[in-house]
Amino acid sequence: MDFRVGFGYDSHRLAEGLPLRLCGVTIPSDRGCVAHSDGDAAIHAICDALLGAAALGDIGTHFPDNDPKYKGIDSTLLLQKTVELLHNEGWKVNNADITIILERPKLADYKPQMQQMMAQLLEIPLSAMSVKAKTNEKMGFTGQGEGVAVTAAVTVMRL
Repeated sequence: MDFRVGFGYDSHRLAEGLPLRLCGVTIPSDRGCVAHSDGDAAIHAICDALLGAAALGDIGTHFPDNDPKYKGIDSTLLLQKTVELLHNEGWKVNNADITIILERPKLADYKPQMQQMMAQLLEIPLSAMSVKAKTNEKMGFTGQGEGVAVTAAVTVMRL
C-alpha cells in the first residue's frame, strides 16, 4: 500500500472583538484570530499537512493571503478544496491528528464537535480523527494569550 505522512503548523495572533474559529467551529471568546481568511489555524495546519503529504506545496501557494478572493473566506471551503486536490492527484486521507495550543478559552467542551466537523470534512471515520487541546503553561506567545498555535499530522494513501 502506498502511503505518506504530512505535518502542518499554523499560528495566528489573537485580538479582541474577532470571532474564534477552530476546526470549523465557532468558539465563544472575547478574542479571535487576526487573519486574511476567517483565521481557523486548525484548518490551515491540516491543509498544510495534507498538501505536504501529497507533495503539492503549501496553503499559501494554493490560497495566497494577498488574493482578495480569499479575504474573510470560511476555511472549511479551503479544506474542501484541498481534499479535492488530493483526490485529483490520486490520494485520500487515512487519518488525522490535530493539537491546538491555546491558553484560553478552554476547549474541552468543544473537542467532540471539532472532531466531528473535521472527520466530515476530511471524509474519514470519526475514529480516524483526533483533536487535542493543550495550554503552554503561560509560556511564550500562546501561554501569554497573544495567539494560538496548531500542529497537525496526517497520513494519506493512494485511492
